[in-house]
Amino acid sequence: MLRTLLFALAVAVGAPAIASPLVELDVVDRDTGQWLPEYRHRGRTWIAGTPGHRYAVRLTNRSAERVLVVLSVDGVNAVTGETAHPSQTGYVLAPWQSTEITGWRKSYDDVAQFVFTDLPDSYAARTGRPDDVGVIGIAVFREARPAYAPSPAPPIARAESRQAQGAAKAAAPAAEASAADAVSHEHDAQRLGTGHGEREWSPVGRTHFVRASRHPTQVTQLRYDAPERLMALGVLPRPWFPRWPREDAPRAFPGGFVPDPRW
Repeated sequence: MLRTLLFALAVAVGAPAIASPLVELDVVDRDTGQWLPEYRHRGRTWIAGTPGHRYAVRLTNRSAERVLVVLSVDGVNAVTGETAHPSQTGYVLAPWQSTEITGWRKSYDDVAQFVFTDLPDSYAARTGRPDDVGVIGIAVFREARPAYAPSPAPPIARAESRQAQGAAKAAAPAAEASAADAVSHEHDAQRLGTGHGEREWSPVGRTHFVRASRHPTQVTQLRYDAPERLMALGVLPRPWFPRWPREDAPRAFPGGFVPDPRW
C-alpha cells in the first residue's frame, strides 16, 4: 500500500510546481486505435480499460530539451521490473519527441506487451506486488547538461550508481511513511491490472543522462480500472435504459369498460 501514492507524494517533498507538464502522459488502446479519455473524479484522473485489450503509454516531450522519464505501471518500473522509485532508470526523450511504450522492457530489442487483464493475472500480482495495481505514473527529470542526440526510439538512461540511488531514496523518508495512511479504500475493489503479454520487437539504445536534481520536476499519474468498476465509483455515468412495465405487472388504467363480475 506504501507505493500507491509514492509518485504523487514526490511532488510534496521537493518537486517544484510547473504551469504545464514537461511530458504529457496518455494511454492508447492498441486494439481499437483510440486514445482513452480521461475522467476527473475526487482529485484523481481515471481512464477505463477494456479487459483483454493491449495498450500503449504515449509520452510526449513538450520542451526544447532532453528529459528523463521514469515509467511506473502498477508500481513496477517498466524498464527494470523493480518496485518503482523515481531514482531509477527510464526513457530519455529528445526535444519535442513523442513515443509509445508498448510493454515491459525485456531487453534492448523487445518488450512484453501491456495488456489490461484481471488483477490476479497482472504482472505485479504474479510477482507478489499487488498493492499498487491500477496506476500508471511518470517521474520526469531535467538534464543537468542538456545535449541533443536524435534517435528513432527513446534510449534508456544508463543506470546510476547504487550510492546515488540510495541518496535519492533517503531524501523522502517522511513522505514514504505518510503514504500508507493516505491510501484510499477505493483500491480494495480494484478489478483491472496490466498483464505480461506477448513479446514484440521494440529496439532501443542507451545514453548518458545526468539529472539536474534529485527530485523530479514533474510527477503525473493515471488511475485505471474496468468500466463497470468506474461506474460503481461514480467516475463514469451508468448507462440509461427505458423501464417499460412488465406484461403481468399491475396497472392502474388497464383500459376498457367495466365488465360484469364472474360470480
